[in-house]
Amino acid sequence: MFTRQELIDYSNEAREKWLIHISIDCVVFGFHEGQLKVLLLKVKDEDKWYLPGGFVQKQEPLDDAASRILRERTSLDQIFLQQYHVFGDPNRTRPHNEMYKGIVDDEKNNWFSNRFISIGYYALVDFHNTIPVPDLHAELCTWFSLNELPALNLDHKQILDNALYALRLQLNYQPIGYNLMPHEFTMPELQKLYETILDKKLDRRNFQRKILAYDILDRSEYPRKGGAHKAPYLYSFNLEKYQQALKEGLSSGW
Repeated sequence: MFTRQELIDYSNEAREKWLIHISIDCVVFGFHEGQLKVLLLKVKDEDKWYLPGGFVQKQEPLDDAASRILRERTSLDQIFLQQYHVFGDPNRTRPHNEMYKGIVDDEKNNWFSNRFISIGYYALVDFHNTIPVPDLHAELCTWFSLNELPALNLDHKQILDNALYALRLQLNYQPIGYNLMPHEFTMPELQKLYETILDKKLDRRNFQRKILAYDILDRSEYPRKGGAHKAPYLYSFNLEKYQQALKEGLSSGW
């Protein structure tokens, strides 16, 4: 929570640096131990959680702003980002407006009294290479499983639900996995990722037939060492073909 002078100072700086009325909220997905994870922030002196987000510099393209925000929160460069929705309910930030109004009543000295239309992005990242970093207002930045989410403030649960819906739609026309899986993986591990995102079971033979037909995987010459008598083969994404599939789309969905 800001003190009165801190809020005035922040508001003066924000008006100089950021676009008024525009914000960005990001849903960061990772995949770990067979579960889809989401990166969340806990703001200081509050019990509820938020998605990573921020504001747009006055001369900054939207995609660059989203990349900057996520680089600051994850320490990653070249993140897969997809803009998927605009959230513009007039009352979406009312709890914040009311909270800060008790500190500074006039709009000039209270940046958070503005109405903010938020651009939604979802990001796919490598869980193991991500270093979660809290922002200026947060005391904690950490991962949560989709089925163990804490209470989210403002409209951030709606933003998350819309991102998951958009991600599931993407599976019908673009490949998924390069940003979420390790460099090498088995076919059952990749199937588990798709089943987790879609929240349904997929037939093993049909999955393998379809994913191989996309021609975006390279199979290792040798199977994974150890384990069962018939060790599964390892696969990796062919980055050139994967990027081409992102641009041109896939022939069928799930």
